[in-house]
Amino acid sequence: MIIVTLNIGAKKEPTPSPQEKMKRISSCVSSFAIQIILVASISVPFTLSQPSFHGDGDLVDQICRKTPFYDLCSSILHSNPLSPKPDLKAVALLMVNNIVANATDTLSYIEGLIKQTGDRELEQALAFCAESYIPLIKYILPQAADAISQGRFAFASYCISDALKEVSSCDKKFSATTQAPLGDRNNIVQKLVNVASAIIKLLLKG
Repeated sequence: MIIVTLNIGAKKEPTPSPQEKMKRISSCVSSFAIQIILVASISVPFTLSQPSFHGDGDLVDQICRKTPFYDLCSSILHSNPLSPKPDLKAVALLMVNNIVANATDTLSYIEGLIKQTGDRELEQALAFCAESYIPLIKYILPQAADAISQGRFAFASYCISDALKEVSSCDKKFSATTQAPLGDRNNIVQKLVNVASAIIKLLLKG
């Protein structure tokens, strides 16, 4: 019996010359450089998607300085938990949620005053304010928060403008009288809405 052994190993390629080696290295370097350029061109739009805040200072401080009520903005945002690296969208959401909390508390206060007062005119004014705050809490502000989460900042700005109108209409009910049954509550909500509006405008600039 004759056993035939076949050599099925890979064919050995000839050793490239020094000139060929240099050509291959140059080709690899060029390809790698092209890949870097492509990655950079894809990444740049994402880094510009939100307004930049220069320096390594407190992000909240930088944002609040661009609002009409710095002290109120800073107090609210520093007293609420934020992620280790908060972005502008997270700050806007936190502010809107804080408005909801304050507006809900104000509505409860209004409803309590309605039950206690024996003044018919005051009761009607308070009832008007309650009717202004209810849609604010149930519809307008939640829609603003959803819009911010979805990146629909123009609609969020529209909702916040609508919220300001509702609060202002309540405030006007007492502007002609010496009575201020809501104290600073209505004023605080108005200021918070103005702060939120300024923050959302920063998002729109992005």
